[in-house]
Amino acid sequence: MQRIRLRYTKRGRLRFTSHRDFQRAFERALRRAEVPMAYSAGFTPHPKVSYANAAPTGTGSEAEYLEIALTEARDPEQLRVLLDASLPAGLDVVDAVEARVSGLADRLTASVWELRLDGVDPADAARAVAAFDAAESVEVQRMTKNGVRTFDARPAVAELKSSDASDTTETHSSQADRPTDQPCAILRLVVRHVTPAVRPDDVLSGLRAVADLAPPVPAAVTRLAQGLFDEETGTVTDPLAPDREAATAPTEAEPAAAATAPA
Repeated sequence: MQRIRLRYTKRGRLRFTSHRDFQRAFERALRRAEVPMAYSAGFTPHPKVSYANAAPTGTGSEAEYLEIALTEARDPEQLRVLLDASLPAGLDVVDAVEARVSGLADRLTASVWELRLDGVDPADAARAVAAFDAAESVEVQRMTKNGVRTFDARPAVAELKSSDASDTTETHSSQADRPTDQPCAILRLVVRHVTPAVRPDDVLSGLRAVADLAPPVPAAVTRLAQGLFDEETGTVTDPLAPDREAATAPTEAEPAAAATAPA
């Protein structure tokens, strides 16, 4: 059985698709592309697809991940092209590797988010970010199925900084989901995946609590990356890199064969 790991996006209006909506669309794409899927056992077999840490409904993303199991081997890149063509524009399959190292979900320990705050002066956003960074704790509330829950959002935030919308180096304007071209403040957020999960809207609630920052319109939120968080450098690494490295690394037999080969 071959396992393939895919990175896909949610762009434009497709950011409003729920995770269940994407599951249905992806399963239809698997059938259109005639992918030889492995299925679960039981009375209602389902294709073996593992989804990892999906973005909330309403947020865009450049870095969503899933894994599929196949009954026949396929070239990952060719499979990516077929699946991408079978999905609507905005749900784009942008990367594919063969799974060679276990634990994809364990490599998703942090996310990089971009928050576009239309109607917010960048100077006001910078002051709010400074207040958030200086706070030892930032308590926020979230409505759950069991009622209102209060928790500290500050420890999960590894980095929070602001910039002007004209700063294309920081805002990745060629990738991020942009509803308008108006001047606005941009926040770049690196958040660790902890329990309870701290989401971008929790950080916005924290900014409102510590600095009374309240955007006049809902923020446009895009996940730019997710992966293993490097505590030393503060960066989020590509979670598919270990699979690529394992695919190109020589096997134990190859060095031995090279050593015994005649000159």
